[in-house]
Formats: sequence, C-alpha cells, structure tokens
Amino acid sequence: MKKYLFFAVISIAIWSCNSSNKMKSADTTAAIDESVADSTAIDKIIKTADMRFRVKDVQEVKEKLSNSIKEEGGMVVEFTVQSNIIRTEKAKYSADSLLELTSYRKEGQVVAKVPSDKLDDFTNKVVKMAVFVDQQSLKLDDQSMNYLSNALKSKNRVEAVQQLNKHANKKSNNVETALEIKDDYVDKKIQNQVIDSRVKYSTITLNFYQDNTVQKLVVGNDDLYDYRPAFLNRFWLGIQNGWVIFKEFILILTNLWVLILLAGAGYFVFRHYRRKRKMINA
Repeated sequence: MKKYLFFAVISIAIWSCNSSNKMKSADTTAAIDESVADSTAIDKIIKTADMRFRVKDVQEVKEKLSNSIKEEGGMVVEFTVQSNIIRTEKAKYSADSLLELTSYRKEGQVVAKVPSDKLDDFTNKVVKMAVFVDQQSLKLDDQSMNYLSNALKSKNRVEAVQQLNKHANKKSNNVETALEIKDDYVDKKIQNQVIDSRVKYSTITLNFYQDNTVQKLVVGNDDLYDYRPAFLNRFWLGIQNGWVIFKEFILILTNLWVLILLAGAGYFVFRHYRRKRKMINA
C-alpha cells in the first residue's frame, strides 16, 4: 500500500511541474505578443520637406529664417549664400577711373531640423517671406516596421547572450560569439535611436533666390593708354625727341668719318675709271 502511495505522490508532482511550465510558457508567449502589439502600435514616420521660392533680399530672409528656426526649437544644419555673376562691363568714367557694371543673381540655401509637430507652422511662416513659391514638397517615410524589427532582434540577442553566459566554457568560442551578438545589439539600438531622432526632428531644405541685380562701382582705370599726356604735349615732345634723334645721327656720322672718306674716294676712283674706259672705246 505504501508503494502505491509513493508512486501516486511522484505522479502528482510531475504533473504539477509540467502544468507550471506550460503556464510559464503561456505567460511568456502572451508577454511577447503584448510587447509586439505595443511596438506595432507606435508609428515611426520620418518627414522630409523641400521648398524653393523667390524673395526680395536673400540676406535678409536668411536672417529671418535663422530666427524662426530657433523660435520653433530647431537648429540650422547648413547654410550657403552665393552670388552668381551673369555679365560684367566697364565704361569710361573719367581719365583715371572706370564705371564697373555687374549683373548678378544672389541665391541662398538653408538646411534645418525642425520639430515634426511644428513643421506645418514653420512652412507657413516661410511662405509669408516669399514673393513667389516655385516648388514645395513633403515626403513621408514610414520606418515603423524597421523599428519593430530592430527592437525584436535586440530582444532576441539579449536572450541569446544570457543563454551563452549560462553555458560559458573556456574551451569554447562562446565569448567571441557573445561579443558579436552584443555588437549587433548595439547597432540595432543605435539605428532605432537614429530613427527616433529623425522622427522627432524633420529635415527641411530651403532654396531661395532674388531677382537679377545690377551693381555700379567706380574702380581705377587699368588701361595704360589713357594715362598718356595730351595730344599737344605729345606733339611738342615728339619734336624735341626728333631733334635729339637728329643730333644723335650727326654724332654717329662723325664717328664714321673714315668710312665716309673712303666711300667718297672710292666713288671718285670708280667714276674716273669709267670715264677713261668710255674714251678708249670711242
């Protein structure tokens, strides 16, 4: 009788353990399903906006945009202001100066991060600064599934590391495997943090320009011909210079008197010889 009673107690204990394990498994499954449901319910929408518009003054609008972005709790990531020269001409303004005419077009670009819940209000402010809006767009990128995938994979990696730690063995490569899983877990966490940041702050790119502008500027005359003396001065200087050249020529001839003498003697000898030859032939 005692023997049967012992077997009955053992059977009840085994059945109780199996029931407890099944309940724990059911609770764990329910918890995971609930976690998945909660993660799925979170929307991760990344907003990206782009605008191009014309303004009266690029520099003035750039300053207004910077102030508006700060008021909305955002920040300027990048800004550029440049002037593209279309045409340049120079006209004579006075004897030693020129009037430089430059036609140019000034353009600006601002890249900013603005809180997503204030993006519409900010774009409305930008439209009021514009004279004419060329283009305006808004792009929505749903990262909910990627966010959920990273979250579930991170959880799986935590559980895998815990299992490896339980069965750690110095002769096995569990340590290296655990490090790889941990690194991958960190990557997934960082990816989700990046998604959270991009969801919280929307990126907006603003391209703006103003009408072509003509700038007038008096600059120094770089044409050396205009710095020469007047005609009468140059005429008198020419006469003086000619007299100097003539005197130098006379001096050159005086230095060559021997050659001139020899040339004259040769000429008379040749003439005498020619006359004598004609008399013989006659």
